[in-house]
Amino acid sequence: MNLPRLVIAAPASGHGKTTVATGLMAALSAAGHTVSGHKVGPDYIDPGYHALATGKPGRNLDPHLVGEDRLVPLLLAGARYADIAIIEGVMGLYDGQIGGDGFASTAHVATVTRTPVVLVVDISHASRSIAAVVQGMVAFDPIVRIVGVILNKAGSQRHADEVCRALESTGVPVLGVLQRDDGIVAPSRHLGLVPADERDDAAHALDRLSAQIAAKIDLAHIVSLAREAPPLDATPWDPSLEVARPPTASLSSCKPLVAIAGGRAFTFRYTETEELLRAAGCDVVTFDPLGDLTLPEGTAGIYLGGGFPEVHASALTANGPLRDSLRAAIAAGIPTVAECAGLLYLCRTVDGSPMIGAIDADAVMTSKLTLSYRQAVAPRETMLSPAGGRITGHEFHRTTVTPAAGSDPTWLIDGVPVGFSTPTLHASYLHTHWAGHPAVAQRFANAVHAWVPNHVEAASSPRTTLKSTGAPPPGTTVASGNPLRHHGDVEAAPGLVDFAVNVFDGERPDWLSKALASSLDIAHLYPESRTAETAIAKRHGRTPNDVLATAGAAEAFGLIARLRNWKRPVVVHPQFTEPDVALAAAGHTVEHVLCDESAGFRLDPDDVPTDADLVFAGNPTNPTSILHTEATLRRLVQPGRILVVDEAFMDSVPAENHSLAAARLPGLIVIRSLTKLWAIPGVRAGYVLAEPALIGELRDKQAPWSVSATAAAAMVACTSDEAAAEAALRADQTTQHRKVLVDGLEALGLSPIGPATAPFVLVKAGTGVHQRLRDAGYAVRRADTFPGLGPEWIRIAVRKTDVTHRLLSTLASFA
Repeated sequence: MNLPRLVIAAPASGHGKTTVATGLMAALSAAGHTVSGHKVGPDYIDPGYHALATGKPGRNLDPHLVGEDRLVPLLLAGARYADIAIIEGVMGLYDGQIGGDGFASTAHVATVTRTPVVLVVDISHASRSIAAVVQGMVAFDPIVRIVGVILNKAGSQRHADEVCRALESTGVPVLGVLQRDDGIVAPSRHLGLVPADERDDAAHALDRLSAQIAAKIDLAHIVSLAREAPPLDATPWDPSLEVARPPTASLSSCKPLVAIAGGRAFTFRYTETEELLRAAGCDVVTFDPLGDLTLPEGTAGIYLGGGFPEVHASALTANGPLRDSLRAAIAAGIPTVAECAGLLYLCRTVDGSPMIGAIDADAVMTSKLTLSYRQAVAPRETMLSPAGGRITGHEFHRTTVTPAAGSDPTWLIDGVPVGFSTPTLHASYLHTHWAGHPAVAQRFANAVHAWVPNHVEAASSPRTTLKSTGAPPPGTTVASGNPLRHHGDVEAAPGLVDFAVNVFDGERPDWLSKALASSLDIAHLYPESRTAETAIAKRHGRTPNDVLATAGAAEAFGLIARLRNWKRPVVVHPQFTEPDVALAAAGHTVEHVLCDESAGFRLDPDDVPTDADLVFAGNPTNPTSILHTEATLRRLVQPGRILVVDEAFMDSVPAENHSLAAARLPGLIVIRSLTKLWAIPGVRAGYVLAEPALIGELRDKQAPWSVSATAAAAMVACTSDEAAAEAALRADQTTQHRKVLVDGLEALGLSPIGPATAPFVLVKAGTGVHQRLRDAGYAVRRADTFPGLGPEWIRIAVRKTDVTHRLLSTLASFA
């Protein structure tokens, strides 16, 4: 198999491998490549940054954990659908397992995977001597092919020039120079970098880093060197060939659910763990021990991986309901695996803070770092291993647990018992990579399946799913027709002040009016949309093959509905209802996931059925005005599923925070509309962003010439640099005007759902207020036609301040 690839290595730790490798992944992704990120060694944190940069799960390549023979298959599996792989090294290029003569080093992995190496070298404390270092790295092992060097932390241009001249004698090309003040370094803590999931600024920092890397490093040369990597003669790793659904699973009509701890406190786990569990017939959902009050309904297995419970100890302690839920579940015999942080969470206390108390032990922080590869033997049969079973793993912590082992330990390490086990519990400090030991995954899955028939009803939760009937909530009335086809334009009758339609209420820019008018000059020709698609691609840092121009978002919904024979299409509500209409028209039965008012109508990804093959979600959502985080939506991406994110109002969000428009994720479709911000609903201009294969499928369904010349002209005009500046101004104006509306409503005792981020707000004003406003001369959008909302809700569009004050005065008169 041909896979362009490079290893990013360094002479030692601290030279900037993670910064440069992650920046390269982000810059290459922004340049239109589909990039897969990989990490040599067992580290969990760096792959989190890789995932943020590439939109694909970061994966580890560690011969100690998975075996040398699995390195290439795992590399190919992680790089499936990618056109380039970037592998970040560990420590110095030739540094590996102590006493192992370079085993598990970056050079070892580069040799096994036949991958060329690019060195990152910190030159802040030397100049010509850097050439001697690089020459020594090249000569140390001729089998390792070093093809380029990136200089980091140059003090000045003169300094960099001196190093470059010296390097000419080595024959290793310089691919770029980063100045001392160019690097963006992630903050660190006692176990290394702070995980990306714990950094609110991670995405923005990565954008800055990506831009700097693109400006300072020759990306074309990088890609060219990667393409020199030789073909790999191996088959991609496939979890379905490693594990199987146990024969007893047929006794249950549902997939047993394994709840995996996530959130900020539990960020350490390998992607392959979830993939193996799914292949073994389990369903997998993530819960957040910091915020969730109970385990997911129907939990039949629990996986508590690594992370930083010691950092978040007070917050974990504060969530007493979840600690009680976990304690009860473990006591009831739900199969539970805990590694490192999971072990601490199960203890009675961590640094004196109460934890779950499922294990009679206490944990404390220490100054000593335990960081080592381990080989372990099971002293007796446990849930995860037969007696005498051997496993490889690693430890990575600054805590100690007293006692170190229970009466039934999990492992013997160098003959010393460690960990705590029961027939349904397995907890220790040892981190293991289940791709290297699939029998462990199989045994855990078997235990989960065995627990299900006796304890779990095979039924869906009525709280999370609702079959769509096309009817409004009970007690509401609809004049005629399908309520899902009711939209704000119907409300805005002549003579009424329009607070119902969500279009910007400012003047149309002259440049846009001219572009629309000029389009009539070619009205005698059949329209073409490739020029528009090229302009849109440039606007979002994508390639033209990632873009499909459409006659508004509505056409896109119809194309997606007809794209495949969907087995379980799901629409997250309350939200825009045209996806429901399109799916029903295509003959599909639609299922709703209703966001909870008590949670502020925020989406919980765990509420979405794991076997849903098509999921629609809005962001920001109409009518709630809630902006879901990018991380929340990324959790909905999974193999075998198409995720559609309607970003019709994203251009009203300053800086378009949490947009997925630039994310090239398998199965992700982003829909955009020009209707709202530019106030051109009559033009019908929208577009779809997705990977080229999906775009090709959608294009095959699209009627010829569906995008008019006028719509195409609007797309070109509204994606220009001039438009970007105007869009930023409009987004700021919308924010200011919305604040006036929200403050006024709150002063009246009406609290809109928030924080609102779109050009409208949703407020529970009371039954009858919609009609009273209409009688007073104001049109607002009734909300009872949105699934999940009743007649007491109304949606109010953001308008200029003077008009908003008049509406607020009218509402005040109703009191």
